[in-house]
Amino acid sequence: MSGEDSQKLRAEAAAARRWVVKIGSALLTNDGQGLDKVAIAGWVQQIVQLRRQGIEVVLVSSGSVAEGMARLGWKQRPKAMHDLQAAAAVGQMGLVQTWEQSFQAHGVHSAQVLVTHDDLSDRTRYLNARSTLLALISHGVVPVVNENDTVVTDEIRFGDNDTLGALITNLVEADLLVIMTDQQGMFDSDPRTNPQAALISHARASDPALVAMAGGTGGALGKGGMATKLRAAQLAARSGASSIIVGGRLPEVLSRIYQAEAVGTLLTADESPMAARKQWLAGHLQMRGVLTLDEGAARAVRERGVSLLPVGVRDVTGNFSRGEMVSCVGPDNQRVACGLVNYSAEEARRIMGKSSDAIASILGYADEKELIHRDNMVVF
Repeated sequence: MSGEDSQKLRAEAAAARRWVVKIGSALLTNDGQGLDKVAIAGWVQQIVQLRRQGIEVVLVSSGSVAEGMARLGWKQRPKAMHDLQAAAAVGQMGLVQTWEQSFQAHGVHSAQVLVTHDDLSDRTRYLNARSTLLALISHGVVPVVNENDTVVTDEIRFGDNDTLGALITNLVEADLLVIMTDQQGMFDSDPRTNPQAALISHARASDPALVAMAGGTGGALGKGGMATKLRAAQLAARSGASSIIVGGRLPEVLSRIYQAEAVGTLLTADESPMAARKQWLAGHLQMRGVLTLDEGAARAVRERGVSLLPVGVRDVTGNFSRGEMVSCVGPDNQRVACGLVNYSAEEARRIMGKSSDAIASILGYADEKELIHRDNMVVF
């Protein structure tokens, strides 16, 4: 790939309007010495500058266990789950306080959002988490997301915050995932053992050759090495997002990414965000019910790709919950579309054929005006 093409891809990534920024434990705690408040203040200042440029930012912050270890005087990461959870509980206090104080210095509100694997595997809780994060973003608040380490178990944990960062990228439909680490980026071999290792400037996240280059695990503080960062980039690419793996200690690193400077490793998706999301919707979820549309609604959905409103629905079959996949058919019983429904089957039966303005009076609340939003719909 030519330098001109690489620069174009950098510029496209930098033009993303919604970023997820994941910062690792080694960076946040200065390799285990306690929270690096100077570094955190610097990253916050850069995030505030990004916001002034119209960029929405969601933070995924590691560091609760490492900060708890520092506060408790522990030199080695504990192996017992209850000790890890105790360290996370202690460390989370200082972590969220530091983020809050740093953002408040710029007059910006932040919010703590703790999630578990169950929250993102259950469709109803998935949509609730998505709605909350999008509401925070719309109110100008910077969400600070972390895994709820105090309650998870080995069987249901994400495993590392790189994976969490990718899932949050998919959840909020971000365009760019920035994974900040203590390495400059991804190299073609391990730079800790090979001084001739070369930094990979750009590659497709799906390139199978990257797996061998990613190597093994990370350091003593974190759970993720370069392999987990590559897997996170591949996961983010499924929803069309690009990822940049970059050294968090580089001066003005986020500002330099915004300026499309060639820092770190850019891993791009094979498809556009919307195409990738539609493909995921079409191929990965089981149909839980059927909505029968009237002729006008079927034509509007098929020809114009609009959202499906309750007024256009004539029948509801199946027993589905909010957030599950349903099929949409026309009066001739031919499939028109499928998508994630915003109301349960019982609720859909009550509001079908009615104006969106009547939802609140019928149900007592109105989460959405659409039965299926066009962004969560695949048209056939």
